Amino acid sequence: MEMYPSPIYLLFALFACFLILEASSTNGNEPRLNQQNPIKRSDFAPGFLFGAATSAYQVEGAYLEDGKSVTNWDEFCHSKPEDDHYHMFMEDIEMMHSLGIKAYRFSISWARILPRGRFGEVNPLGVLFYNKIIDNLVLKGIEPFVTIHHEDFPQELEEKYGSWLDPQMQDDFVHFAETCFKSFGDRVKYWVTINEPNLVAEFAYEKGVYPPGRCSQPFGNCLAGNSDVEPLFVMHNMLLAHGKAAKLYHEQYQAIC
Repeated sequence: MEMYPSPIYLLFALFACFLILEASSTNGNEPRLNQQNPIKRSDFAPGFLFGAATSAYQVEGAYLEDGKSVTNWDEFCHSKPEDDHYHMFMEDIEMMHSLGIKAYRFSISWARILPRGRFGEVNPLGVLFYNKIIDNLVLKGIEPFVTIHHEDFPQELEEKYGSWLDPQMQDDFVHFAETCFKSFGDRVKYWVTINEPNLVAEFAYEKGVYPPGRCSQPFGNCLAGNSDVEPLFVMHNMLLAHGKAAKLYHEQYQAIC
C-alpha cells in the first residue's frame, strides 16, 4: 500500500503485525527472517513499512520520575515497572535503526503529559521526553506512529469519577488528545486515538483482569462491577471520545500540522 507523506490518519483501533528482520541475508541487501523462510523486502509492495510497536506503560519505567503521576496500571499492579525505555530510548532507537526498521508505533503516557488530566497543568518534562523520541526517530529515518491512549491514564481520573464509566472521561480524553496534537503534530503524521477499546471493555469491565478490575458473576469474582452493562457504558464513552478527538483534529489541526 502506498504511503503518502501529507494525509494524517486517525484510527480508533490498530491491529497490526510488525515484522522485525534479521540483519543476515544472502546478498547483503535483502534481510530475511531465517534460513528456512527467505522472506525479502522485495517480496513486499513499495512503501510497505517494516516496524516495531510498544506501549508506554509496558516499556517506559520511571513511573514516578519528572512529574509523572500514578496510573491506573501502577495502582492495579502495585509494583514498580522494571523496564527503562525512559532512560534508554536512544539505545532503543539505535537498535531499531540497525535492524532497518522504518516505522515505530509508541504510545503517550497520559500521566506523564497531564499528571492530573484536565484538572492540572501540562508537564513540560513529559512533553520534552516525547519530543526527544520523535526528533531522534525522524533523524534516523523512522516514521513515528503515535497512539494517544493505550489503556493507561492518571489514577486520579478513576478516583474522581470512575474514568471510562463516566461521560466526563470524553472531555479528559479530548483535552489529552489536543495537547498531543499541539505538542507533536508538526512531526507526527499518523495517529491512533484509542488502542483496542474492545479489550478494555471486556477485560477491565466484564472479566475484571485489567484495571480497574470490575466484574460480576459469572464472568469473574470482583469486589464491584456489573459485567452486563458496564462494558457497554465504557465502549459508548470511548466511541464518543474517539469521534470528538478525530473531529477536532480534522477541523483544527490537520491542515496546519
